Amino acid sequence: MAARRARRFVASSEASNVGPETLTQLREETARIAGAYLLQPLPTLLFDLIECQDVAFRLLEGRQRPTESVELYLLAGITSGMLAKASHDMGDPHTALTQARAAFVCADNAGHDGLRAWTRGLQSLTAYWAGWPNDAARYAMAGVEFAARTRGSSSVWLPAQEARAWAVLGDGEQAQAALDRAQAAREAVESDDLDEFGGVLSFNRPRQLYYTADTLVWLPGNEQRADRLAGEALSAYAEADPAERAFGGEAGARADQSLARVHTGDLDGAAEALRPVLDLPADQRNAGIVASAMRVHNALRVPAYARTPQARDLREEIEQYSQVSVRTALSRGR
Repeated sequence: MAARRARRFVASSEASNVGPETLTQLREETARIAGAYLLQPLPTLLFDLIECQDVAFRLLEGRQRPTESVELYLLAGITSGMLAKASHDMGDPHTALTQARAAFVCADNAGHDGLRAWTRGLQSLTAYWAGWPNDAARYAMAGVEFAARTRGSSSVWLPAQEARAWAVLGDGEQAQAALDRAQAAREAVESDDLDEFGGVLSFNRPRQLYYTADTLVWLPGNEQRADRLAGEALSAYAEADPAERAFGGEAGARADQSLARVHTGDLDGAAEALRPVLDLPADQRNAGIVASAMRVHNALRVPAYARTPQARDLREEIEQYSQVSVRTALSRGR
């Protein structure tokens, strides 16, 4: 009897619903989407991304070896995180946070500090663009312990994102301290397995420059510095490997440059900086990009610009632009 039980145990322990080819295929497809996410319009990737998450979840509902489960949880966490980003990009922060919670559970089950830190950054990003800066700061700080245990670029992203939240809240001292931590993390960074996926799972130098500009543009007296750093971000993107570029990051930097110029009274310069953003097709107008353009619109709605033709024309163009976004493109089946 004891021997039969041992044989049954051996048989069940060796059984797995995951073969090496299945894992390799899922990992390669996840990496393809991660690498393409910042380069291609969301409608071209969304359905493949949903399929990847579904495959990972269905496999996890079966039986596999512990090492295979760890790999599956990592891939399920990454795909859930990218779907959180997709929901955010479509202007649905509540669904984004639900997907991000799933990503964090998967990161926990995989025992992956880099993915834990990245997911906290994603939650902070979502809250930031949803207009919840206090939550954005809290999410970023909740990831500090995980970032401290990894040298990957997510350890740079968290403090850079935290800095933006403090800036929106008007706390320049906290914002600068977070920027300093981000720079210190950059100097110590070592690529981890998330960075090997690349794209949306990594936080490169051009994106860090953009986040710095996006922080400073909120802090009075830093307009020229924000303009300069946004320009540096755009130059860094232009000089980067094509796979390292990001249409959203570049649009955000241009919008920050435009906003800084509005604050200094340079309306011609503001319109020039924003022009490439306003020329983006609908399927690239994600929620963050539209919100960045609307910041310029809000800055133009002050008494000093009330009767200025340049300001009026730019306000009207931004309003028209914001009415057709990636969500519109998806609803049309593009």
